[in-house]
Amino acid sequence: MSNNWEMVIGLEVHAQLKTSSKLFSSSPNQFGSEPNENVNFIDSGMPGMLPVMNFGCIEMAIKTGYALNFKINKHSVFERKNYFYPDLPQGYQISQFEFPILSEGYINIESGDNQKKIRIERAHLEQDAGKSLHDQNPSKTYVDLNRSGVALMEIVSKPDLRSPDEVSAYIKKLRSIMRYLGTCDGNMQEGSLRADVNVSVRAKGSKEFGTRCEIKNVNSIKFMQMAIEYEANRQVDLIEEGKSIDQETRLFDTKKNETR
Repeated sequence: MSNNWEMVIGLEVHAQLKTSSKLFSSSPNQFGSEPNENVNFIDSGMPGMLPVMNFGCIEMAIKTGYALNFKINKHSVFERKNYFYPDLPQGYQISQFEFPILSEGYINIESGDNQKKIRIERAHLEQDAGKSLHDQNPSKTYVDLNRSGVALMEIVSKPDLRSPDEVSAYIKKLRSIMRYLGTCDGNMQEGSLRADVNVSVRAKGSKEFGTRCEIKNVNSIKFMQMAIEYEANRQVDLIEEGKSIDQETRLFDTKKNETR
């Protein structure tokens, strides 16, 4: 990308909390079990099953909040986010929207020879979905609900990041803090730390934001950096050709090194 353009990047980091059980059920929060081994009636969306709050998740969120300079909200609310997905058996996700548990935090990262403050808009608690397995059978998709209902903390940054290197520094700093606190193990290869990456570009010196695209569920710092580079260049090429950018959700194909 030429020096005439600037990247604008914001991250939605999903951190699985390191609790022994799930957010609203007593099923084990355990990686590596046999498919659908850690599932009870609540996780599988059986009618009439009532969620019961795991207060250990609240404690871990507050602990992380202090470390990330958040305001700890004394009033927070869980709501239903309704959408259809094959591995979301309830048909909705219990999440927080209007009243999150944490708001207005920040961390400082090393950027070149200087420190840079990255503002964090909010962090909220929500259930993780299950996992669809597309590579077990040529004509079928299998569903593993072991991850369904696991406690996630979603940490939403302001669009303060300006390069893949800053994104790497931010993720590494977040991960090291949560590992030190014992609130998330940070194992990206197991999916316990992953991010949705929002990327836009603008002319150097401009104060206006461009149209952003969201790259979903990237679970490696290297892949985040590759996806950002590709997506920023794709957007610049479109603008320089006189075309417009559609605000959309994209995936990153690690084999082809492209978003689509």
